[in-house]
Amino acid sequence: MSTSKAVRQAAQRKSNSPPVWAWAGAAAAGLLVIAAFFFWQSSGAAGGLPPEISVAQAAARRDAGAFILDVRQPEEWNEYHIPGATLIPLGELASRLNEIPRDREIVVVCRSGNRSQQGRDLLQQAGFAPVTSMAGGLSEWRAAGYPTVAGP
Repeated sequence: MSTSKAVRQAAQRKSNSPPVWAWAGAAAAGLLVIAAFFFWQSSGAAGGLPPEISVAQAAARRDAGAFILDVRQPEEWNEYHIPGATLIPLGELASRLNEIPRDREIVVVCRSGNRSQQGRDLLQQAGFAPVTSMAGGLSEWRAAGYPTVAGP
């Protein structure tokens, strides 16, 4: 093959490949998609809430109109609970899903934070979103000085 023919073929191959800036743009777009995915996952996925929030965050969500779902037992509720919360004991939750709004954020609470995680998971499996649970439970809520009321 002649030298001029080889140069022409090399030039033709080079002109058929995308410019370097196109490769850099595609790589940047790919990184943005990956970063957005991980941000979406860490923010609580489809609901925009993390799986668990602090007592202070729960108080702020409550003040912003979130539905507070208390999954403790009635005797615990009567001792003290968050004003405006709704009581549905964890053992009854699956059969009372129709009492929970689907158009509001839901913060599930209990005494220490363990039952609320179970309640959150049950609601998520039933298609509720956004839903989260409060870390530390009502014990921490009360210790932090947030309001509670007693009685039924």
